[in-house]
Amino acid sequence: MKITISKKKKMFLIADLVAIVVLVFIDQLTKFLAVKYLQDKPPIKLIDGVLELNFLKNSGAAFGLLQNQKVFFILVAVLIMLIIAYVLFRMPDDKKYNILHILLVLIASGAAGNMIDRIRQDYVVDFIYFVIINFPIFNVADIYVTVSTFLFVILFLFYYKENDFDFLTFKQQKKYREIK
Repeated sequence: MKITISKKKKMFLIADLVAIVVLVFIDQLTKFLAVKYLQDKPPIKLIDGVLELNFLKNSGAAFGLLQNQKVFFILVAVLIMLIIAYVLFRMPDDKKYNILHILLVLIASGAAGNMIDRIRQDYVVDFIYFVIINFPIFNVADIYVTVSTFLFVILFLFYYKENDFDFLTFKQQKKYREIK
């Protein structure tokens, strides 16, 4: 069975890939700067008592969970990126999916950014700290993933309908083959 991809779909996928590369670069650049200017130095207070830049080597997940589980985190990141690639490839060219493209690209970028850290140095560089609420220290990749996932859930609950995701079902492929 030959798979044909429209020109518009190819452009979307290329744009997705370019966006992922740019976003991962931004994440890695901020982590490089954090290492250079924050490691082994006192925190930089951006807004006293509210927000500061504070270097942390994080070998766990959010909130310090699952410390030293490098292989697990890398496998999860690879799985997430493969699922996102599949969804992006299968997603219709319809305008209503544009925001979903953006959110999935951000999630993939965050997963890739933190995975690169884990592969290169066995930990993730975190450096953004909300002092006022004592929120765990995080990084740019974490922002990509967290904000995008939150918005995805909102869209899934209130914007998209169940049949908007029929493009992901295997039944649809089977029906298509039976018609042919």
